[in-house]
Amino acid sequence: MLIVMRADAPEDQIAAVCARIEALGYEARPIPGGQRVAIGLVGNDGAVEPGAFISMPGVKQVIPVSASYKQVSLEWKATPTVVTLPNGARFGGGEVGIIGGPCAVENEDQIMAAAKGVAEAGGVALRGGAYKPRTSPYAFQGLGPDGLRLLAAAGKAYGLATVTEAVDHRSADLVAEHCDVIQLGARSMQNFSLLKYVAPLGKPIVLKRGMAATIKEWLLAAEYLLVGGAKDVILCERGIRSFDPSTRNVLDVAAIQVAKALTHLPVIADPSHGTGLRAMVRPMALAAVAAGSDGLIVEVHPDPSVALSDAQQQLKPAAFAELVKAAGAIVAVTGGRLSTIG
Repeated sequence: MLIVMRADAPEDQIAAVCARIEALGYEARPIPGGQRVAIGLVGNDGAVEPGAFISMPGVKQVIPVSASYKQVSLEWKATPTVVTLPNGARFGGGEVGIIGGPCAVENEDQIMAAAKGVAEAGGVALRGGAYKPRTSPYAFQGLGPDGLRLLAAAGKAYGLATVTEAVDHRSADLVAEHCDVIQLGARSMQNFSLLKYVAPLGKPIVLKRGMAATIKEWLLAAEYLLVGGAKDVILCERGIRSFDPSTRNVLDVAAIQVAKALTHLPVIADPSHGTGLRAMVRPMALAAVAAGSDGLIVEVHPDPSVALSDAQQQLKPAAFAELVKAAGAIVAVTGGRLSTIG
């Protein structure tokens, strides 16, 4: 439920509504707006009688929230959320941020070269896995804490925010310590213990859609994060599993528009995992931007032929630069702009 206050409602009337909500055993979440304050009521499993609030001084309107993902929904917050990274890069509200970097951090020279290429192309954030949850136990699992330190140093050297995946509670603490954005991968989308643990760490979170998850399940996973205290959540469409082996996954471009019609959170796309094929990354990235994506996360490696993981889907820096330029042209046509550092 949302309780919308009048534009001229003083602080004591807002406080009185919050006190009434708490007296009923629920939690009050004030949501300041441009002209008025709305107060969200959370913690209820069923409907709450609106009559308890509609006659209170300063209350303009009581709006039931019908979606099961309350705080994520557009009913809860009608204006798009803009997530701002520590280096000033923005995702949402007409700004499209580009994230680039290798599948995994392999060594200092590799991640520094990748960061240089991402920054020169106009990217705003550097991705790179330090913890790699791989299907095979024999595949490269990442450098762990050493990889985090290398990623952080490369990001700092080129002014890029850093994005990397946490796979459990311990790695989440280390990611929060060293990097700017915590990524929760497709395999972790419904790891509810991890969602609850990461939510209050105070970092922006990129939540990837599970490989067989419905859009509702994806949004409910995001709800766990907002309920847990996360303020800045970015949804990432990264492809869903299909019966057809022609591509690694099927990048669900339509899901971008479906999600944006349901949630105020920014939605970005991962055409690298969505296709698994280098030649497909650019066209699907541009399709995602044309479909309204608030950003891209693209795998970039200085020499993909020697990559320790996902060699077949990583772009060289020059190809990434061409992609960013083309994406910028499409964003301009749609009335937005590419986000920049600062």
